[in-house]
Amino acid sequence: MALDKKLSTLFNDIQTKWRMNDQLDNLWKKVLQDMQKKISPTNFHTLFKNTHLISLEENIATVAAPSTMIIDLLQKRFLQDIQSLLTTHFGNDVSVLFVPKTITPKSEEKDAPLFVADKTVQKPLTLGHLPRVRPDFTFQNFAVSASNQLGFVSAQAVAANLGVSYNPLFLYGPVGVGKTHLMHAIANDVYQQNPVNKIVYITSEEFTNEVVDAIRSHETARMKKRFRSANLLLIDDIQFIEGKDATQEELFHTFNILIDNGSQICLTSDRPPQEIKKLEARLSSRFAGGLTVDISAPDFELKAAIVGIKAKKFGFNIPPEVTNLLADKAEDTRSLEGLLMRVVTQATMQSSPITLELAEQALGNMIEEKRQHLHADDVLDYVCNYYKVKSTQLKGPKRNASLVRPRQVAMYLLYTELKLTFVDIGNLLGGRDHTTVMHGVDKIKDLVDKKEQVTEDILGITKTLRG
Repeated sequence: MALDKKLSTLFNDIQTKWRMNDQLDNLWKKVLQDMQKKISPTNFHTLFKNTHLISLEENIATVAAPSTMIIDLLQKRFLQDIQSLLTTHFGNDVSVLFVPKTITPKSEEKDAPLFVADKTVQKPLTLGHLPRVRPDFTFQNFAVSASNQLGFVSAQAVAANLGVSYNPLFLYGPVGVGKTHLMHAIANDVYQQNPVNKIVYITSEEFTNEVVDAIRSHETARMKKRFRSANLLLIDDIQFIEGKDATQEELFHTFNILIDNGSQICLTSDRPPQEIKKLEARLSSRFAGGLTVDISAPDFELKAAIVGIKAKKFGFNIPPEVTNLLADKAEDTRSLEGLLMRVVTQATMQSSPITLELAEQALGNMIEEKRQHLHADDVLDYVCNYYKVKSTQLKGPKRNASLVRPRQVAMYLLYTELKLTFVDIGNLLGGRDHTTVMHGVDKIKDLVDKKEQVTEDILGITKTLRG
């Protein structure tokens, strides 16, 4: 009888879940039918085709979308419409929460088997137990070229043989070259092989904060156990521990214990260990004791390949000429997704296919918007930083050779980038006569036309100005 009652309860629960799922599907179908009448077929196909209403609890509707880019566009353009339609069809005020499609809420966990060998039901582990590790940062979607091939191969070797191949693995390079992607890829790969592994991914700033908090709250034992029991410890931007004695002390002992236990350590930085200032010699020696890999800035071909990967991931068809434009405009891999989103947003707003003309318009608008928010002081600061001079010197009366060129470059940029008048520029630069400014602008124009050295200076500063 007890078994029959259990089976009956489970059967009723399953039926209830099926009915709820059917209700959610029907509700979302009504919303989609109404949205299809409001927007163009292109917009509907791009933004709504693969969305689903996965829960509606306490008047909060959770909608799954295929990517963060789609979520961003839905929130910016159609959030009010979706909420209004859901409210109309549901009968109560509804708020909307968007989530990536890869995330499965608790309400959608699969039913446990009716009979198990013991009383404990073993639920499948998911990537959710890896805090701050992005499940989409894998080896499979990492674009490889000569600039990052060694880093990629090394990261794969580490993931395949924890604590054996290269320990520690130290990846360094400028911003946006894929260091963090490789760290996450290692974590994801190790987890997929064996979910029991304890994996800790953290930035050096967070590591420092945990050390400080543990000391303040007298919980250092708990903090030490968290890090020293890891099978895989990954610390991003390790350069930020320079000069922090307590943090370096804790990391030193944690490092030794993990290495002795056969655990794997992976670190990233913007420079090699020996160039991190105020880093204890014993730590610098240990950082360099495994494999140190330099990942350089991506070349054009790699950036073009990354554009293709991201476009495919988000379900967009990008013509080769647009791919080349984005690869040429992006300074690093991190900015590529922003540029791509800008172009896709423009195409969606205009309900038109992605073309070279549309992409140029979208990127042109972006530069113009940034220019509108740019202040004259920003230009002067960038010039001063580039030439290593002070703002007071730039505005002062001295006419040293080391100051004349930066001052004229500032005049030229204020004129060409912010469209200021010669009078306004003269006032900004210490009350100089407008004819002096005119001469300075003409001088730089002439040098630029002749492709003199100052041309590279102008390009370097304007790249920073325009982001």
